[in-house]
Amino acid sequence: MKKIYSRPQSLYDVVTHYCPGCGHGIVHKLVAQVVDELQIREKVIAVAPVGCAVLAYDYWNFDCTEAAHGRALAVATGIKRMRPETVVFTYQGDGDLAAIGTNETIHTANRGENLTTIFINNAVYGMTGGQMAPTTLLGQKTTTTPHGRKEQEGRPLKISELLAQLEGVYYVERVSLHTPQQVINAQKAIKQAFQNQIEEKGFSLVEILSPCPTYWNCSAQEAMDWIAEFMVKEFPLGRIK
Repeated sequence: MKKIYSRPQSLYDVVTHYCPGCGHGIVHKLVAQVVDELQIREKVIAVAPVGCAVLAYDYWNFDCTEAAHGRALAVATGIKRMRPETVVFTYQGDGDLAAIGTNETIHTANRGENLTTIFINNAVYGMTGGQMAPTTLLGQKTTTTPHGRKEQEGRPLKISELLAQLEGVYYVERVSLHTPQQVINAQKAIKQAFQNQIEEKGFSLVEILSPCPTYWNCSAQEAMDWIAEFMVKEFPLGRIK
């Protein structure tokens, strides 16, 4: 029988540490598939975040490095400037990229650094206990907003729309993981973001709406339904720039 599907070469054959129903494993696979398809495994460098994906380098079979919390894009900038022939990307969550790392994110994008960023938006802090994140929806319950997020605590930060206003940004797209078709769209967007860097077009960001059943206090299926019913309304899908 002809083999039509297999584990990407860029993905290690290891047991996951992520919670059941978490979206990180899906995105890790999509990144690995794109790296294989573009044949860049020997020159790609990932910058892992502080957050749930802090151990991303345990899954990817290519060069990875770690960055202090929120500083992934600063580290990526240094690598890319010193090794411009490499393909450098950051993999960051909403806390790493849109809270403690907001400064690095905005200024890296504004400079038009030729980098790729994969931004995981699950609307909550996963690694530290389920606290409110910059992307937490109004009314959403977290460990620090047990009665639901209120406007005085800020509205959800739409980092993709914010970055799209900057002249240095070439490409921004928001995708999701809540249906098989959306997963396919996510892979296409990730590939486009890497292709942009290869063609030296500037800064690219792909925002991915991702489930967190553990801290949303629901099943894996309910988490996917919650994305469709609530997150997509607050964070519309599609190419923003």
